[in-house]
Order: sequence, then C-alpha cells, then structure tokens
Amino acid sequence: MEVLAEYHGAISKSQAEEILNKAGRDGSYLIRDSMSSAGSYCVCVLCDGWIYTYRVFKQKDGLWTIEMAPGMKERLFRNASNLIAAFKIPGQGISVPLLYPVNKPKK
Repeated sequence: MEVLAEYHGAISKSQAEEILNKAGRDGSYLIRDSMSSAGSYCVCVLCDGWIYTYRVFKQKDGLWTIEMAPGMKERLFRNASNLIAAFKIPGQGISVPLLYPVNKPKK
C-alpha cells in the first residue's frame, strides 16, 4: 500500500474501534492490516456509534477493490488513494462516507 496518513498498520480490531470511538464523529475512518486475511487491509469507519469494517484487496492485476453492500457492482481502482477518494462520496455502497481520516500518530 502506498503511504497514507490514515494507515495504521498491524493494529487489532479492538484498537481500531478504540481509536475511532475517541474520534467520535460519524465518517471518521482509518485503514489497518486485516488480521484474518493476509495481504488484505480493512477500512474501519464510525457510524452511529458502530464501527463498520470493509475488507480492501489488491488483486493479482494490481488493481484495488473493497467489499461493499450486496447488489453493488464491484469497482476497481489503480491505487488505495483513489479507492478512498471514491468512498468519500455518499451512496457508494458502504454505511457512511469516509469523511474524516484518523491519521496514525507520528513517532
């Protein structure tokens, strides 16, 4: 994955939930490594006090895609940044737009 400030790396689901709950605004999101699917990532987003997690995949052809609501057409992106930008717009097949990136703290 290219360098994205909202990418937190190998943090757990519960750590992601804690970070997003502290952010406290619907549409706050971060990206983390998937713990259950090696080589995949998760976009976690806060909505109405719940954390929704969407798995993000880089396909063998190098294109990126995201799990969406049933019935939504799969979309492909050249990079993760383009994928994130597309899902900042309402009605794209996830619970809430990705509005407020929660950046990984700098060391």
